[in-house]
Amino acid sequence: MSLPLEGLLVVALEQAVSVPHATRQLRDLGARVIKIESATGDASRWYDDSVGEVSAYFAWTSRGKESAVLDLKTEADRAVAERLVAQADVLIQNLAPGSAKKLGLDAASAVARYPRLIAVDISGYGTGGTRDTSRAYDLLVQSESGSCAVTGLPGQPAKPGVAVADIGTAMTAANAILAALYARDRTGDGAVITIAMFDVITDWMSWAYHQARATGTDPQPRGMSSPVVSPYGAFATSDGQTIVIGTTNDGEWKRLATQVLGRADLAEDPRYATNALRIEQREALDAVLIDWAGSTSFADAAAAAEAAGIGWARYNTPREVLDHPHLAARDRWVDTAAPGRTFKSLRPPADSPGWEWRNGAVPALGEHTDAIRAEFGEP
Repeated sequence: MSLPLEGLLVVALEQAVSVPHATRQLRDLGARVIKIESATGDASRWYDDSVGEVSAYFAWTSRGKESAVLDLKTEADRAVAERLVAQADVLIQNLAPGSAKKLGLDAASAVARYPRLIAVDISGYGTGGTRDTSRAYDLLVQSESGSCAVTGLPGQPAKPGVAVADIGTAMTAANAILAALYARDRTGDGAVITIAMFDVITDWMSWAYHQARATGTDPQPRGMSSPVVSPYGAFATSDGQTIVIGTTNDGEWKRLATQVLGRADLAEDPRYATNALRIEQREALDAVLIDWAGSTSFADAAAAAEAAGIGWARYNTPREVLDHPHLAARDRWVDTAAPGRTFKSLRPPADSPGWEWRNGAVPALGEHTDAIRAEFGEP
């Protein structure tokens, strides 16, 4: 069986992470993705040289795509781009504010010419506000939205190690594109879609805004814990490992106290009867778990939590995850070609019986330019 987006053409004027990650998801679902780059290439190619001649970020977001170097300021290359867009099902871009509109490749202009096209503009802050011309990067959007203020420790704000503003925007874009494709099958009409990174992360931060508005105080960052549930956190075991364990409801709390900690008295203590009360007693409960974990091996702690139906995990570094037995047992790693080397990448997270996912190489800069010029050049 072919993949669900087999036969669809996606044209991407993309850079950095948000749009490249969105289009990689479409490619993983079977779409053909043509990445238009300048002569200097997508800047994310050169963040580092961890994967042969490209960065770790670029290797992650660009597997299976085609790269064409086009100078859109020239008439000839602009004509090639126009023929690409004319045949495309999806056009998506996150160029600097105003750049796509000058080229006539913003979503509204493109759909006006090609009504069946699904076109997406990704920006930092959207249009019509006080920051609509500002450049935006993951850290900047997370800072502006308050995300960094609820990450880290009190007085030590942090940016999450995963680029949640970029990835959240990518997921929102991919979801909207799939919805628009479904609607087009029924109506025959394309769509103009606009997504602002700031809107995505302020939406994701809504729980914190609701809490701040209702209480008049800001949720405090809790490191490896959570501001909204307790007990919940990371605890060092007697053999130098760290177990991450916690509860999200009263039933789990009682099982943790009785079956894992061996403290039936805590399960019956009215001071800990509800999650709201347990949050108030966070330090006392954390002290109990610290003592328990410190006198227990990781294997015994994990086994006790598993037997009690309590969620648990091992705190791992990225290098430790490379050899994670669960990934190995499920054959998640595949060999993928990149300029200068072959590396291990992960299969797409979404799968279905009969889908025949095909691995693809990470393209060198302009690797497919000549072929694309020939295919989409003069009629």
